[in-house]
Amino acid sequence: MQGSTENVEVEEFERAEELSGKLNYGSELMHSVLENDKDKIDKGQVIEEALNRGVGMFTPDAVMEKFVKDYSMAKQLYGETLIQKLTGYDPNYIDKNIKIPEFQRELKDKIEKKMDELKKEKLIDKNNEFTEKAIELTALVSYVEEIENLVGKGFFGEKQQKQRNIHGLRQDIKEYQKGDRYKDISIHKSVKTAVRRLHKTIDIKDFRVHERQSKGSIEIIYAIDASSSMKGDKLKNAKRAGIALAFKALEQRDKVGVIVFGEDIKAALNPTNSLSDILKVIARVTAMGQTNLAATIRRSIDMFSNEKQMTKHLILLTDAMPTKGKEPEKDTLEAVSLARHSGITVSLVGVAIDKKGEAMAKKMSELGEGKLYLVTNVEQLDVILLQDYYSA
Repeated sequence: MQGSTENVEVEEFERAEELSGKLNYGSELMHSVLENDKDKIDKGQVIEEALNRGVGMFTPDAVMEKFVKDYSMAKQLYGETLIQKLTGYDPNYIDKNIKIPEFQRELKDKIEKKMDELKKEKLIDKNNEFTEKAIELTALVSYVEEIENLVGKGFFGEKQQKQRNIHGLRQDIKEYQKGDRYKDISIHKSVKTAVRRLHKTIDIKDFRVHERQSKGSIEIIYAIDASSSMKGDKLKNAKRAGIALAFKALEQRDKVGVIVFGEDIKAALNPTNSLSDILKVIARVTAMGQTNLAATIRRSIDMFSNEKQMTKHLILLTDAMPTKGKEPEKDTLEAVSLARHSGITVSLVGVAIDKKGEAMAKKMSELGEGKLYLVTNVEQLDVILLQDYYSA
């Protein structure tokens, strides 16, 4: 894979095949989400929004205090989606009426009711923190919504010329030989050969087949920037992109690992074929702190297997260049060089980064012999990660 920069125009993929794969969650949660239980889905969305906004816990009193003191700041903290799901009111309507005492009491009652519902279903504990069941629920909701989203876009699948399967990749054309599979015969090339030879029918000697190369296994580690600047929609779409990557890679029998980083490593999962483990790591990601790319890259090196024949690829997603350390840029480039020396290619997905950051990102992707994707529309992150996976 050579270093190159990709724009945000994403090539169209074939329509997604039917949703498959098993999750190791409890049947109650899984069946509720898959059967479109609106109440369960709504609660999962509340938890997801809270985590994406960096809100690990909250109480009705704390929420109301922020609403009354400075509603504009509260809206920045919680985001409009979470506010609407907690209260049932349009955030702009709240803005116009928050100073009315009667409305404040009604608002608090609605938030308390929502919290009581979460507690009753054991989604938050006595300390108002999200439980493991809550993480599983939001992971399932995110998973189902992301797969449906990709199917709706028509972008879930692989380009024909890069199709992977258990028999390898279609490559050059060769003459048919005994033992070649009939399904590998290229009709177009065979007919063309027969016409060129002025044959009225296609002789077996005219047959041309696709020569296949061994697929080889791939290990991909997806590194998600969870620094404070990623809060909200950027983090939500970054997590959804990880879900899309995991689903497709595991379907192809490849392995996916995850690193969540900010000023330090928040979570790390070695490459695995367990979808449920990947989803739970992604689901609990919250944003805070600075950006430490060097430590993330160095940690990933130790997470890949020691198999020499394995393709190893790191995808770094960030909205800022390194800010942690005395010489963060130098440290980061040294880490990329070390990764490449260890047989790991490095691609970088830059989300709305500035010109200085773009120059640094280009150096990283070139040194890592991967690709650079400059993204302004975060809703394309899932397709971009799939595109990078196909080219790995």
